[in-house]
Amino acid sequence: MSMRTLPLLFINLGGEMLYILDQRLRAQNIPADKAKKADWTDGDRKRVMNDIITTMFNKKFMEELFKPQELYSKKALRTVFDRLAHASIMRLNQASMDKLYDLMTMAFKYQVLLCPRPKDILLVSFNHMDAIKEFIRDSPSILNQVDETFRQLIEMYSCLPAGEFQLVRQTLLIFFQDMHIRVSIFLKDKVQNSNGRFVLPTSGPVPWGTELPGLIRIFNGSGEEVKSLEFPSGGNYTSPLREGSFDLYGERVIKLGTNMYSVSRPVETHMSGTSKSSVSHTKENAAPNPLAKEELNLLARLMGGLEVKKPANTDGGFRVNLFTTDEEEEEALISRPPELSYQVINIQATKDQHANAELARIMGEFAEEPGPAQSPGSKGDNLLAMMDGL
Repeated sequence: MSMRTLPLLFINLGGEMLYILDQRLRAQNIPADKAKKADWTDGDRKRVMNDIITTMFNKKFMEELFKPQELYSKKALRTVFDRLAHASIMRLNQASMDKLYDLMTMAFKYQVLLCPRPKDILLVSFNHMDAIKEFIRDSPSILNQVDETFRQLIEMYSCLPAGEFQLVRQTLLIFFQDMHIRVSIFLKDKVQNSNGRFVLPTSGPVPWGTELPGLIRIFNGSGEEVKSLEFPSGGNYTSPLREGSFDLYGERVIKLGTNMYSVSRPVETHMSGTSKSSVSHTKENAAPNPLAKEELNLLARLMGGLEVKKPANTDGGFRVNLFTTDEEEEEALISRPPELSYQVINIQATKDQHANAELARIMGEFAEEPGPAQSPGSKGDNLLAMMDGL
């Protein structure tokens, strides 16, 4: 697995999250002169987007993110985005957050699958970054944060060889391989089957510098070709006209990562309760750790003084519904299988000395294995703790 995949995964999923939230906030927008106290206005939308992007591109957070490391578990990454989505006055309930994460993951998974060459994942990331910059173009300080991350992306990935990008792509596909959530936008566009699997093209131009599929060459120890075999490629492939030409290949890549919600269309997803075959997740997600919150708080203190803020009262923020009606949202929550639901249980134990001692004992068990490098799980907890401290 590649140790450089996490920044691309986080930034692209974050970009998809911002697309969806912006679309839903605009749909619920009410003109300021007609708005009541509990109504959304365009000013509230901008505030939510600014708050989330500020947290997402926090300098210390990005420094931790860009360190070479393995991907976090699906559960840890989901928790990161749960905290990120609630980094403002906006509040999502369980069903809406589940739906939001499903849309994010399936959209980016489809983009990774469509990349004709592994390095195109970087172009997808740049498209997301450009769109994020548009969201905060009126906020210079936040724009500077995003530009700094843009610089880090270029610095880290522009010089990587093709083999490393292939490893990055393979790592992303391994992460997404068990996710088959049906999304209405993809179903309507006929790019997704009823079982949640994507329909991928097997014809068209290949990337520049790539030979047409259908030939196997065999070399000896001296690097000389000794034999070649042909095989049916299963598609009708063509060579690109020239390097950098915007043919069908170029047009397809340039659109990956752009905001598909900018066109007026409903944001819907067929929840897994309607068909158990539409979603398959690993058992890793099935049993959330009930002590997760306090373990993260303890880690935040161990990291050296990051302040752990008490979560904002859900009743005090504006609520956003990713469904058409409240009834549809409640029905989706009820129909969703328990193994696909993510729950965070808050345990108020920060002032309980006995509980703190017990948590310290638990963390001591985690640290029993010696070694200079941290495990992927503890790295994920550090990132979560850092987000709590923001």
